Amino acid sequence: MQKRTLGRTDLKITPLVFGGNVFGWTADEKTSFDLLDRFVDAGLDAIDTADVYSRWAPGNSGGESETTIGNWLKKSGKRDKVVIITKVGSDIGQGRVDLSPAHIEKAVEASLKRLQIDVIDLYLSHWPDPTVPHAETLGAYQRLIEKGKVRHIGASNLDAGQMKAALDAADHHSLPRYEVLQPAYNLYDRSEFDGPLRDLCVARGVGVISYYGLAKGFLSGKYRSKADLGKSTRGSGVAPYLNERGMRILAALDEVSANHAVTPAQVALAWIMARPGVTAPIASATSLEQLESLIGAVSLKLSDADMKRLDSASAP
Repeated sequence: MQKRTLGRTDLKITPLVFGGNVFGWTADEKTSFDLLDRFVDAGLDAIDTADVYSRWAPGNSGGESETTIGNWLKKSGKRDKVVIITKVGSDIGQGRVDLSPAHIEKAVEASLKRLQIDVIDLYLSHWPDPTVPHAETLGAYQRLIEKGKVRHIGASNLDAGQMKAALDAADHHSLPRYEVLQPAYNLYDRSEFDGPLRDLCVARGVGVISYYGLAKGFLSGKYRSKADLGKSTRGSGVAPYLNERGMRILAALDEVSANHAVTPAQVALAWIMARPGVTAPIASATSLEQLESLIGAVSLKLSDADMKRLDSASAP
């Protein structure tokens, strides 16, 4: 399976990233272990998580996903087969987004302990923090890289102006730069990345790992009416997609997936993989059946006609 290089780093990943937000939330430890084993056995290697996952779930305080992954790494002995991506800066009890050096230096130690590893392959600023200059945040990351606790850094949820400012600050102060950006991007949610942000990433050689690849599950085709929203704990987040444009996209997915004898989810992810500037999408699964569908997307090759059909249906 051909790997793709992340930005200007020596990190290479396979074209699909497993989203670890489900671990410790909608997937218990045994299920999570089974999913991770199957993901790696299929030849895939990148796992995305964050220190805040899954603080939003009743009874959770954050760190559950990292802890689950750490327990799996210890049990499976597969550390050398995976690229671990995690994030810092979300509110994990401090009451705000925080990319201050003091918080980063404390949070990385907690993440390393939960993950039971010595170094994080890719460490991301989870959200922009306008109260802290980019140079201060990047300086903190530089110290972590020098100490061997982090290999490379990136950011999530920055717009084009914020990303450019961060890259310029790294150049100006001779600091490590964000080599990877993680924006929301899928057939429905295109406006955040398509346009100036994608142009910037392509021009500056920044890798892109997009999240919400299946639009919170909508692009799987499971949700087609308000009556379907109760099918899972995440159904309420799908309601905004149930409109004329959403139905148009599902119709195109149905058509293309029928032509290839695959699932709509596979087509939705294959479309992202084929889009200019994207290194790999993130997708989550809570069952082996769902995961098999995601794995199948990696080998699906869409034709020019397929891409045009999907592009047209999903045009804002």
